[in-house]
Amino acid sequence: QYSPTRDLSSLYIYIPQSINHPPTITSASAYLSYPLSTTSMAVLLLPITVIFIFVLAYKLYQRLRFKLPPGPRPLPIVGNLYSIKPVKFRCYAEWAQVYGPIMSVWFGSTLNVVVSNSELAKEVLKENDQQLADRHRSRSSTSMSRGGKDLIWADYGPHYVKVRKVCTLELFSPKRLEALRPIREDEVTAMVESIFKDCADPDNYGKNLLVKNYIGAVAFNHITRLVFGKRFMNSEGVVDEQGQEFKEFVANGVKIGGLLPVGEHIPWLRWMFPHEQEILDKHEARRERLTRAIMEEHTLARNKTGGAKQHFVDALLTLQDKYDLSEDTIIGLLWDMITAGMDTTSISVEWAMAELIKNPRVQHKAQKELDRVIGRERVMSETDFSNLPYLQCVAKEALRLHPPTPLMLPHKANANIKIKIGGYDIPKGSIVHVNVWAIARDPAVWKDPHEFRPERFLLEEDVDMKGHDFRLLPFGAGRRICPGTQIAINLITSMLGHLLHHFSWTPPQGINPEEIDMSENPGVVTFMKTPLQAVAKPRLMPAAHLYKRVPVGAV
Repeated sequence: QYSPTRDLSSLYIYIPQSINHPPTITSASAYLSYPLSTTSMAVLLLPITVIFIFVLAYKLYQRLRFKLPPGPRPLPIVGNLYSIKPVKFRCYAEWAQVYGPIMSVWFGSTLNVVVSNSELAKEVLKENDQQLADRHRSRSSTSMSRGGKDLIWADYGPHYVKVRKVCTLELFSPKRLEALRPIREDEVTAMVESIFKDCADPDNYGKNLLVKNYIGAVAFNHITRLVFGKRFMNSEGVVDEQGQEFKEFVANGVKIGGLLPVGEHIPWLRWMFPHEQEILDKHEARRERLTRAIMEEHTLARNKTGGAKQHFVDALLTLQDKYDLSEDTIIGLLWDMITAGMDTTSISVEWAMAELIKNPRVQHKAQKELDRVIGRERVMSETDFSNLPYLQCVAKEALRLHPPTPLMLPHKANANIKIKIGGYDIPKGSIVHVNVWAIARDPAVWKDPHEFRPERFLLEEDVDMKGHDFRLLPFGAGRRICPGTQIAINLITSMLGHLLHHFSWTPPQGINPEEIDMSENPGVVTFMKTPLQAVAKPRLMPAAHLYKRVPVGAV
């Protein structure tokens, strides 16, 4: 957080003193009170005037040369930054009602194009997929990806194709997905045991549970075991020192990613905001320390035991020579998996549980299906999914209404040929956003789009979540679709199935279901603004053995 005084105090050292050599100025207030000479004022205003004229001329040139989408009127220098609301995907959806499903939004002098319906999403992600396959990287994503040496933030080209191949054939192959299933089921049963201990205690009967604590533990433990082969949390739910630093680092990264720093979008003003770069540098140094410590542990362990295990660190170290992977790429891939797989999973399940508590009819219907297929003498497994169509529809409907990344990560026009979307020109270098949230609530393609009604997917069984149906894009589509889509779907469905099979869920005492706060926090991912609290009641008693965790060894 920057105070105006702190920002102003750094201004004077960048502004030339007049030729009359005024006395040394020691503070912002002293500088502002000191009468500037005509020469000093001219030196100050000249570059600002030149830049102002250049920006206006450039915008006029673009408007005359290209047929750009309509949009809110930008101001000189700042563009539309002044009017963007904190929850950007809602802001863009509101603007789309005024300007149409494709619109121009200016971040400073940079053109951003936002599309908000499924037909235009198809044009972006299928018909012009290759021409729009590059990534726009902010300073934070450039720093974290070492200039795009990972997968998520890499431009489309030989490097991206190679790393994508590693993910598809090696890290997320069906064989490895199945080999890692015991980890997923272990962590989900650990969640059930933890909830049972808390809600079955006579002293806690009827007390509210903070749902995200339990589902967050699953997501955290799952991704750290998947990536590092290590569980930072003990059986009592206590996270060790290294794990705590890890969690804080990821949370800080999400916070940085959700900022809208002035210096990012108006580069020539960065000198006024040196603290923005300082924050990024400190974050990167922290990542470096944490990563080095974990990588050294694995290198030593591999040298002692030999061979490789199923988790990603050892897999990538084993594949390093085969695919010619640099150390920066290996580290970048590991952090891609962490940032893409931790918060998104727990966010999706929390929103789903909020909808199920608000809609007890849906909760009861899903529980009837679970009782019929699983019964009350065993626990659910991923192998049961094919016999639980309504549960799968519940997960799909939750991801429709609450996609974890409601604005798809930004694409960038990379082609010298003219690209057209919706009949409008997309100049090279333009940043293109797909508003997944708005598309999933479009009344033109969804009946009663704001209702939580999983039955819609029983009537339309061919609606796909893996990038083939452009009405539903929680994991993206085209060349940039998330490579971990299937593992995410399996974990989300498994968590929901166990939560519903083992417990009945109601709002806190005195709260009506309609009063649950369903608003979002600003950011790249959509946390609930008010974390969900609920009362859990065990359904399978007296079969207490069904509530016990069955741990597995490290894979």
